[in-house]
Amino acid sequence: MSDISTLPVQGRERAGKGAARAVRREGLVPGVIYGDKKEPVLVKMDPRPLWAELYKGGFYARQYNLEMDGETHRVMAQDVQFHPVSDAIVHVDFLRISATSRVTAEVPVRFLNDERCPGLKKGGVLNVVRHDIELVGTPDAMPNVLEIDLSGFDVGDSIHFSAIRLPAGVSPTITDRDFTIATVTAPSGMRSEAAESETEEE
Repeated sequence: MSDISTLPVQGRERAGKGAARAVRREGLVPGVIYGDKKEPVLVKMDPRPLWAELYKGGFYARQYNLEMDGETHRVMAQDVQFHPVSDAIVHVDFLRISATSRVTAEVPVRFLNDERCPGLKKGGVLNVVRHDIELVGTPDAMPNVLEIDLSGFDVGDSIHFSAIRLPAGVSPTITDRDFTIATVTAPSGMRSEAAESETEEE
């Protein structure tokens, strides 16, 4: 787990659509902090630092400190809602966590050493089946990103979840199979040649 970012938030008193619209008219984003067997806390925040965190990637896998009136809430983002036309952030949900919490997060996959991948050197194409993988574990053990080394994969190879090493205490939510994350597929020219060879053999 990388450094924990701090985001300033303000309290808000009223819930409901009208109150949320009033917050948006201020140029702020309404939100809520809930979980850890405590009462929900209504908040509002500047959208700019929120956008900055969203652009980093792995937003839902990272921890944040929300500072409000001298009090700090350790959280992970659970949901961000966007306006269907303008794409502006209209609401954000944060889950309050502790060191012993069990959380579920979508963690992005990053592929390394593509220049050393035999399949890609031959002109193959990396076909990504899963850009994110849902994991469950304690917040401090949850990785921000899952890295896969491509240096050993050739054309026709499939990259399964077993290629990833997880920290202790973290597991995928899919446990009944070694699911595919990506494949190295043949380039169109190579596929055409293979098809022609099969036709000639027939």
